[in-house]
Amino acid sequence: MRTIRTKAIVLRRTNYGEADRIVQFLTPDSGIMSVMAKGVRKEKSRLAGGIELFAVCDVTIGSGRGELGILTTSRLDVFYSRIMTDYDRLQFAYEVIKQIGKIATTIDEPAFFDLLEQSLISLNDMDIDIRLTKTWFWLQLAILLGVGLNLATDANGMKLVEDATYSFSEADHGFVFSERGTYTTDHIKLLRILSAQHPKVASHVSGSGALVNDCLWAAERVVAR
Repeated sequence: MRTIRTKAIVLRRTNYGEADRIVQFLTPDSGIMSVMAKGVRKEKSRLAGGIELFAVCDVTIGSGRGELGILTTSRLDVFYSRIMTDYDRLQFAYEVIKQIGKIATTIDEPAFFDLLEQSLISLNDMDIDIRLTKTWFWLQLAILLGVGLNLATDANGMKLVEDATYSFSEADHGFVFSERGTYTTDHIKLLRILSAQHPKVASHVSGSGALVNDCLWAAERVVAR
């Protein structure tokens, strides 16, 4: 493996030996990379501060044994420290890393890095309702997996129309017309925004707080198919 310099986000860190650590990174262009960070657990290690969780790091990786590279330099580019001050945001950040780490091992898709980075940005922004970030994440993950929520037609192929109400069918993974349905035109609009824009944009939608719980419920079930 040639020496490369890249942006990276830590997915996992595992202690190895007395002072080393094996680090699993997600990178924009090379997907998941595992590296040996030699001596990183020593008190004066220059590598230690550059492999924090919930951060975008700037790393240089050299050749090692087999597929395990050697981390030669590391520094923090952006550290999303506010995530760690809120329990719910912290727990969901771990969930995002877990989900993306699991999927990115089998699917090589550069967009996973963007999804993880934007998730950290949004979770770090205390002005964005965490429920919007959660809904956005599950919708985006479903899109990348090829099972995105259909927001154009219902489960029967009929166009979703204004002033109608719908229920979400877990069996069909889509909306079905229902006179007593929970999902209104406003729900569909919010879901469309979250499917196409970042959570920050959705946070400016008037009344989103009253809609987002229903939207989150549907988004979680789309990706669970």
